Amino acid sequence: MLVHPWDAPEHDDEWRGLLNECDFGQLIAPGGPDRGLPVVIPTPFTFDGEHTVELHLAKPNPIWRALAERPRALLSVVTDYVYVPAAVNAEADVDPALAVPTSYYAAVQAEVDVDIIDDPVDKAAILARALSHFEPAGSMRATPSVEVASDRMLLEGIRGARLTITNVTAKFKYGGNKTVQHRTEIAAALLVRNGPMDAAARGRLLNRRPRIT
Repeated sequence: MLVHPWDAPEHDDEWRGLLNECDFGQLIAPGGPDRGLPVVIPTPFTFDGEHTVELHLAKPNPIWRALAERPRALLSVVTDYVYVPAAVNAEADVDPALAVPTSYYAAVQAEVDVDIIDDPVDKAAILARALSHFEPAGSMRATPSVEVASDRMLLEGIRGARLTITNVTAKFKYGGNKTVQHRTEIAAALLVRNGPMDAAARGRLLNRRPRIT
């Protein structure tokens, strides 16, 4: 992923914040040298705020074979993506008929070492943390336990994964190479359009420190 200086995270808390906010991504496992293509799995996950990600998947999932071949993977998350029309993206001295559009987005690609979890108690703990994160307040779902027969059956059908982040490439493409005035105009256009992710993208646009004044 190409990251220009003006699109780079301002600090590690920026990419960590994105992983806390956006808890669904793609786990990409390259597998061994004889594998033609990597295995790509869309999946929810939990993040401890520092360097550990946890998730669980069904035992028949093809990613387990790839991880057995090589316990390395890439967790990819992309969010708050919007299209910026040519006329809106154009500098003041550019003819809108010849202007170039762009897209804004936030992306994190985390390189991870993968530990596969098969112990029932440890799997139950991963599920408990996932439920604590995803279930709504007041949820009646009990904490998963190997002492409960129905939970034991569920645990038998899954495997857990603990991902240790070893390196991160992150990009926050929100007009960091534009003047404050132009950024303000783009933010106003997103407010008027009010598309599905325009509000979130507008927030990132306005909250990131401009590189050009």
